[in-house]
Amino acid sequence: MMRLVIVLALALMLSAISLVTARYQARELFVQTDRLATKARELDTDWRRLQLERAELARNARVDDIGRNELHLVLGSPDRTLYLQGGELTSSSPQQGERP
Repeated sequence: MMRLVIVLALALMLSAISLVTARYQARELFVQTDRLATKARELDTDWRRLQLERAELARNARVDDIGRNELHLVLGSPDRTLYLQGGELTSSSPQQGERP
């Protein structure tokens, strides 16, 4: 009878330790899940900020302003445009597979 009591007491102790360990792991996983959810929200916020920044940097008015003021570009006009006549291209170099 005494052996049975000792075995049951040991089983009860192992069960209690197992329960405490399982609860501790569950708590740790909950904290980690909460941290990861917070990190996901931060990353989402950063992503949206970067999308807005990219849209701002690619605006036509901004590109035009940089071209005019920083790069000193000017609009093309018909009097400054060079027109080439389209014609058949001739080459003095040998074509592929031909000998010189």
